[in-house]
Amino acid sequence: MTVTPTSTPSTAEGHNAVLDFQNLDVRFRTEFGSVHAVKGINLHVNPGEVVALVGESGSGKSVTATTALGLLPKNANIGGETVVGGESIGYLDLRQLRQVRGNKVAMVFQEPMTALNPVLKIGDQLIEGMELHGIAYGREAWNNAIELLAAVGIPEPERRVSQYPHELSGGMRQRVVIAMALACHPDVIIADEPTTALDVTVQADILDLLRSLKDRLQTGILLITHNMGVVADMADRVAVMFKGEIVESGSSEEVLLNPQHTYTKRLLDAVPHLGEGHGQFGYRPNPVDESETTKALEIRNLVVDYKRQGKKPFRAVNDVSFDVRRGEIVGLVGESGSGKSTIGRALLGLIPSAAGEIQLFGEDLLGLYGTELKDVRKRIGVIFQDPAASLNPRLPIGDVIREPLEVHNEGSKQSRIDRVHELLDAVKLPRSVYNRYPHELSGGQRQRVSVARALSLSPDLLVADEPTSALDVSVQAAVLAMFTELQNEFGFACLFISHDLAVIDSLAHRVVVLQYGEVVEQGTREEVLLNPREEYTQRLLAAAPVPDPIEQARRREERHALLRSLGEEVVELDTTGFEASLKRAGVETEASRNEAARSIFRRSGK
Repeated sequence: MTVTPTSTPSTAEGHNAVLDFQNLDVRFRTEFGSVHAVKGINLHVNPGEVVALVGESGSGKSVTATTALGLLPKNANIGGETVVGGESIGYLDLRQLRQVRGNKVAMVFQEPMTALNPVLKIGDQLIEGMELHGIAYGREAWNNAIELLAAVGIPEPERRVSQYPHELSGGMRQRVVIAMALACHPDVIIADEPTTALDVTVQADILDLLRSLKDRLQTGILLITHNMGVVADMADRVAVMFKGEIVESGSSEEVLLNPQHTYTKRLLDAVPHLGEGHGQFGYRPNPVDESETTKALEIRNLVVDYKRQGKKPFRAVNDVSFDVRRGEIVGLVGESGSGKSTIGRALLGLIPSAAGEIQLFGEDLLGLYGTELKDVRKRIGVIFQDPAASLNPRLPIGDVIREPLEVHNEGSKQSRIDRVHELLDAVKLPRSVYNRYPHELSGGQRQRVSVARALSLSPDLLVADEPTSALDVSVQAAVLAMFTELQNEFGFACLFISHDLAVIDSLAHRVVVLQYGEVVEQGTREEVLLNPREEYTQRLLAAAPVPDPIEQARRREERHALLRSLGEEVVELDTTGFEASLKRAGVETEASRNEAARSIFRRSGK
C-alpha cells in the first residue's frame, strides 16, 4: 500500500471532525492496469453526527471507509489525507495504527457471523479489544463486557456473555458487534450496511440503538448503505457516491426530498415505497378473478418438525393453511425464523412434513414418489436468494439455464439451445453471455440468469425466496419490473417470500403473514398492508422505513407509541453501566464527567 499525504493533519472542512477525508484518491494496481476506485473526495463526520454514504456496489463506499482503518491491500495507491480523531492515517506505522483502531475508530460489519469468531464465547471476544488496548483486564474486563451487552439492549447479559455466537439470534449478534465497536469507546464508528441482513423489526431496534448512541455519547457515525429508508431514519447529512466520486451531498431532507443529480434521482425512483401499491416500476400485475381461477397450490394444516438428537423435535411450521391461484402472486412475509423458507422447502418436497396436505395442481405432493414426484416438480420453478451460491461456478451460463431441460429430457439439443436464447431475451440479457461464467456477471445479471433457469421448463408455479434482498436498489427495481412483466406474459402462479414489505406491496395480489410458524393474518394486499387487524402485522408495518425523512420521523414516533401501548420498551442506550464505570474511575466533577464521557470504559484513572 502506497500512501501519499498531501499536507499535515488538518480538519479544515469540519473544524472539530472526528473523521475527515481530504481529497482522498485511491487507485489499485492490477494485472489489467490501474483501477481508479475513489477520485479525490472530501467528506467529514462531526461528533454526534450521522453521515450516510450511499451508492450502489462498486461506487467506492467501502474502499473509502476501509481507508480510515488503514486496511487497504498493498496494491492500493492512496492520495490525499484521512484524519481520524486528529491522527492522519497516512503518517502512522503499524503499531500506531493498532492504537487508532478500536480506540478512535471502530467498524460495525454487515454480516455479524463473519465478524464474530464462532469458537469463542461472546465475552472473550468483547474483552479482547479491552485487553489489547490496556483498558481493562481479567474480571474487570469481563464485568465491562456484561455492561456493554446491557447497554446495547441484550437481555440477561450475565448469561449471554458466556454463550457462543450461534446461540444468539441475528439481531442479538448484530448488537454484540455494536458492543464490540463500543468497547474502547471510539470517536467514530463506521457502520457498513449494519442492517441489511436483519428483519424490519430488528432493523428498527438497531437503528434506535445507533441513534441513542450518537445522541447520548456524541459518537460520530459514518453509515454506509444503499437502503434509502435507513438513510431517512438515521442520517443528518447524506453523500451520494457514483463511480468513485461524490456527486451530491447535503442534509437528508435536501438530498432525499429535493435531489439535484440525475443519479440520485434514479436511485430514489428505484426505491419501492410502502403504501404506493402496484405499478411502482412501470408494470402492474394482471388482476386475478378468484371465482374463475383454479388453484395451483393448496396448503392445508401443514406441520413441519425438525428432529434434534436427544431433544424434543422443534416445530418450525404449525397448522399453516393458504393457497395460490394461477396467475396470482402471493407474498409470504414474516421475520427470520417465522417458517417462510421452511414452507418453501416443504412444498418443493425437499424436507418431510409431519402432518397436513400440500396439493400441487390437484395432486397430493406428500403421497407422490419417484417418477410421479419428478413430474410434479417439473412444473415448479425456484429462484433463490443468493444467485452466486445457487449457480454452479464451473458451468457457463448457457449450461446453467439448459440444465433443467436436460434433467427432464425435454426436446432436442438444438431446441434446448434455442430455448436458452429465448429466455436470455426474455430476461433482457445479451445472448453473448451464453458462454460466460457466473463470476463474470454482476449480481443483477446473475439473478436474471436465476430467473431464466427457473422459467426454462415453463413452470405453472414459481417459488421466489428473497430473490432481490441481495441486490442494489436500482438493480432490484429492474429485476422486479422484469419479474412482473414475465409473470403477466407467462401467467405462472407465484409464492414470493420476502421480509421487505415495500417489495411485497409493489407485487403481490394477496399477503400471508407468519409468526413463529403460524399464520397470524392473510388477505388481499390492501387488507393486510393498508388496514392490518393483527398486532404483529401492525408492528411489522410500523418498523418498515420509508425514503422520506419527514414521513419517517412521523412513522418512528408512531412506532414508539405503538410499542409503548403494547407495554414494550423503546430501544435506548442503557447508561447504568456507564455511570457505574465513571464512579469506579473516580470521576467526581462535572468537568471531569464531560471529559470521561469520551472514554466510557477506559480505566486510566483520574
